[in-house]
Amino acid sequence: MKVRRLTAALMAGALAAGAVGCGGSAGTEGGNGGSSDNTVTIWATGSDNVRQIYETLVEDFNTNSEYAGTYQAELQFMLSGTGAQTLPDMLASAFKANQTNTDYDLVDLSGDDLSKIVSLIGEEALVQLDDAKIPNAGRVTAQSTVAADYVQPYRGTTVILAYDSEKVANPPKTMDELTAWMEANPGRFAYNAPGTGGAGDSFARTSVYNFLPEEAITSDDPAWEEQWDEGFAYLESIHPYMYTSGGSIVYPNKNQGTLDLLNQGEIDMCPNWADMVLSQRAEGTLKDTIKIAQIDPAFTGSLQSLAIPTFGSNEDGAYAFIDYMLTDEAQEIMVRQMAAIPLVDTANIDMTGFEDVENLDVSNFRIMSIGDLSTDFNQRWDSEIATLH
Repeated sequence: MKVRRLTAALMAGALAAGAVGCGGSAGTEGGNGGSSDNTVTIWATGSDNVRQIYETLVEDFNTNSEYAGTYQAELQFMLSGTGAQTLPDMLASAFKANQTNTDYDLVDLSGDDLSKIVSLIGEEALVQLDDAKIPNAGRVTAQSTVAADYVQPYRGTTVILAYDSEKVANPPKTMDELTAWMEANPGRFAYNAPGTGGAGDSFARTSVYNFLPEEAITSDDPAWEEQWDEGFAYLESIHPYMYTSGGSIVYPNKNQGTLDLLNQGEIDMCPNWADMVLSQRAEGTLKDTIKIAQIDPAFTGSLQSLAIPTFGSNEDGAYAFIDYMLTDEAQEIMVRQMAAIPLVDTANIDMTGFEDVENLDVSNFRIMSIGDLSTDFNQRWDSEIATLH
């Protein structure tokens, strides 16, 4: 890929931030009206860094991709936690109201959002994808565990072990090795309180669900709660080896809390999001000695996917944007701007500064979706683990 093209795309995305981010294209209700002519409307949700990357990608698609001039992409972005309705709720409402020819041409879905949509309105609300219309799909080996024939994964994210390589020469490779390391290095490990951030959630739930059958990790059946005891006993057993401050065990607040402790040298290792660690290291706010590693069984992660609702109005344009997202150019933009884990061969992608990403095995990702059981899980952790002395 030409550096000139990537630089131009990033600059264009930055210039576009004000227009889209201030409510210009992210505010229509219900997706009524359909897309006009060659317009393909992409709906996405998430934090502000997701909005920024999508603005860059949409601009690049419209000006530099092979589809430029044939289709015109527009972004409808919903910032997480700011709307009365979530994107899955809005899609379900449109489908149940028998709406057609809407501007829900293409939707970006996390694993949890996809599970919710399938539970609300079923796979039949989405177009069964034709790989012949997505030439670049053959470059991707990762597959969704939910509605696999109806969604196309395009980037990955996962919780990993973040560690200070000056202090830890050989990071643990398995959960058993990690447990042994904690016992040998009391006070040098931390995970944030579940409920305050996804990394702590992932660590605690992985620790419990490692004792359960694999199918439990994607089930919201309350019967599984009866089998949590062994996992919670494990969390209790490692409690004495957690980070201490002022003579007391402390579970930091939020993902950033543990990462700050690692960066300050207060701890040597913690679970955290791969993209969070790598993006902060690239920005220079995290020490260069902070590295990442996967363990087996893996912590939970997610494949971000694209889906085409059956009630949109530009299916061909949606296919074109999906295909674009799997190009080296789009994948490199996502790597360099948000430290996303690419789902294609990185041989032709500039991974300078993000070499750690290449060592992450996407096929080993574990996606957890336990629905409302997460509330019960956090309440039990709060009552049984957070109160330990």
